[in-house]
Amino acid sequence: KVWDAVDTGCCLKTYSCHSCAVRAARWSSCGRRILSGGFDSMLHLTDVETGKQIFSSKNEFRISALKFHPTESNIFICGGFSPEVKAWDVRTSKMLRVYKAAVQQTLDILFLPEGREFLTSTDAVSRDSADRTIIAWDFQSAAKISNQIFHERYTCPSLTLHPKESMFVAQTNGNYMALFSAQRPYRINKKKRYEGHKVEGFAVGCEFSPDGTLLVTGSSDGKVFFYSYHTARIIRTLSAHKEACVSAIFHPVLPSLLATCDWAGEIKIWQ
Repeated sequence: KVWDAVDTGCCLKTYSCHSCAVRAARWSSCGRRILSGGFDSMLHLTDVETGKQIFSSKNEFRISALKFHPTESNIFICGGFSPEVKAWDVRTSKMLRVYKAAVQQTLDILFLPEGREFLTSTDAVSRDSADRTIIAWDFQSAAKISNQIFHERYTCPSLTLHPKESMFVAQTNGNYMALFSAQRPYRINKKKRYEGHKVEGFAVGCEFSPDGTLLVTGSSDGKVFFYSYHTARIIRTLSAHKEACVSAIFHPVLPSLLATCDWAGEIKIWQ
């Protein structure tokens, strides 16, 4: 569904191209297309104005994560319930590369600046170790750069990149967000932990404000938490939803607008 978030708050259009749950949807860089993937293992690139599918392809696994390449607007990566992550080219409708890891599911995908490398967060956590929880990949060669980035025994349901500094944050199921360098060897910052919210098994998303000063996250108790990026202190909380708040995202053009959504299917726009 596409919504008017600023004026009427109404649903403008509904696209029914999937036969099962839609797990991931992304706007193209031009804002005229939506890339979607779901539990029917289908990939669709839909023209927002006409509703027609520009690109459609059957994938070999259920999809839970999608990301467009930051500089190549026709290339995207998909991951899901599989040990593989795949790169696709919309122009040819063909798969470019396959990235293989000994995991069961990819939880999130994050491109690093310029798109030469990207990160995947996975469900690979054992009782004794946490290798492969976050994996760094070389985009061109499909080689693994590192799988020893995060050593605590928690999965990381979402990753987000700082808009100005070479840093990224991982949301963890330990009820905190961890800060890492976005340059090799991707070291964790042990002095900063963003704590206070709850994750508890939900795929709770997190994001930086456009100027990079704030870090916002949902919480399994329905609240939204705003942290200072520099001090890691909680600046403000919103009692946003009755159910678990699984995502909070800033508007890309109007930084004072925030969209939140909950486990019950409710979407809210905040000033």
